[in-house]
Amino acid sequence: MVLSFTFSGIMAQELDMKALLEKAPFAMSYFTKPVFKDTRYLITDYGAKGDGITLNTKAINDAIKACNEKGGGIVIVPKGIWLTGPIELLSYVNFHLEEGSLLQFTGDHSQYPIIYNGMNSGSFVTASPVYAYNADNFAITGTGVIDGAGDTWRPVKKEKVTDQQWSAITKTGILSNNGKVWWPNAEAFNGEAYVNSLKANNSKPSAADYLPARDYLRPYMVYFVKCKNVLLQNVTLRNSPKFVFYPNKCSNLIMDAVNVYNDWWAQNGDGIDISACKNVVIYKCNVNAGDDGICMKSSGGNNGEASLENIIIAGCTVLRAHGGFVIGSNTDGGIKNIYVTDCFFSGTDIGVRVKSNSGRGGLVSDIYIDHIKMKHIVNESILFTTYYEDVPAGKSLKEINTKNNTRIPEFTRFFISDIQCDGARQAISVTGLPQMPAHHIYFTNLDIRANKGFKCTDASDLVLKHVKIKCGGKTFKTNGCKGIEIEE
Repeated sequence: MVLSFTFSGIMAQELDMKALLEKAPFAMSYFTKPVFKDTRYLITDYGAKGDGITLNTKAINDAIKACNEKGGGIVIVPKGIWLTGPIELLSYVNFHLEEGSLLQFTGDHSQYPIIYNGMNSGSFVTASPVYAYNADNFAITGTGVIDGAGDTWRPVKKEKVTDQQWSAITKTGILSNNGKVWWPNAEAFNGEAYVNSLKANNSKPSAADYLPARDYLRPYMVYFVKCKNVLLQNVTLRNSPKFVFYPNKCSNLIMDAVNVYNDWWAQNGDGIDISACKNVVIYKCNVNAGDDGICMKSSGGNNGEASLENIIIAGCTVLRAHGGFVIGSNTDGGIKNIYVTDCFFSGTDIGVRVKSNSGRGGLVSDIYIDHIKMKHIVNESILFTTYYEDVPAGKSLKEINTKNNTRIPEFTRFFISDIQCDGARQAISVTGLPQMPAHHIYFTNLDIRANKGFKCTDASDLVLKHVKIKCGGKTFKTNGCKGIEIEE
């Protein structure tokens, strides 16, 4: 089931990169939007038909290849419904969806081959609807819509939908043994066991070996790997098989006025996940997600440098999501220099969510968050936790190993100011590890209304200045903390 959505009353202002970069509280190299030749390539000239029936995979990819081979330009997707399988974006191509265009990815999963994952030799993934590997200077622009047919891929948890929705969904597919999770087909249901067996019995499985697990290995919707000088502007990205937008090890990336939508029950349906990237601007984007809204991840840092750094997120709105702005859970590559400003979170499970645990943690520092407005937050308005546990569909929560002394998460030098929150279960919760307390976190000019106040465990050197918390019961509760200063 896919719902449409709009954000009313939100006008995207022109992105002023120079002003935004200068406003950042850390030095950030200047970069601009990529530019393209004005040569135009209509997908209809390559045989595409916008009737919602014809499969246009070859025609669209042929147009992109021709544009790339002739030095670049603009590939035009006109008004219409363009059914397609996976497309690969290439350097110097502006893939432009005109108003009234719908790029509809097919629900026929046989059209999605198993391919190289773009990261590690011998590693394979189900091809994403839109992907790019090692591309330079390319874009997705226009006011059209890209729909990833995610409802044909994702499992659904019964607890997340209404009885009426559950009744409609379960007319097809397969239910888990306990009847609490719906899977779209047998391949998806049995895929995990197949993959585990394959890895145990085959030291070098091929792409063909993974085909029986294609539906279980559901793809990211828009997946860029090791790309640079990338622009996404004005488009709507919706209904993804897994994360909607997942750039990995990319640099000089701009998202400008992009709408990102997944149903709130979409399993692993993150909105924007930025992984191990550098020099990123996310401006005036609107997100509704089935998991985290706007999330920062990192792995594989080298020579002590953070694998994710120099990120600006400004003027964004997040509605339903597990978190409005999120860091983690994998932070082992290091994260530094993030600036989040002038954003609005409404109805998210958590407002600002910083999460990791022993075994996948690393240094997260120099994070600046200011001028955030929140309302109707389900749980914490601000949460730091080093006890995060991911719970996949069909799995149960298990005790986290907090004694792992490798890849320890360290949260430090967070500067959180000018926050307003009208309604949350908990105002602020900070939980570090006994062997690595969360430390040097600064809260300034906060005004929060919540059922519960400030809770802190295993933390040190926290400063609260001009912090107003209106709650029921005791405002402050601490355990294993030291050096907490409360001013005015």
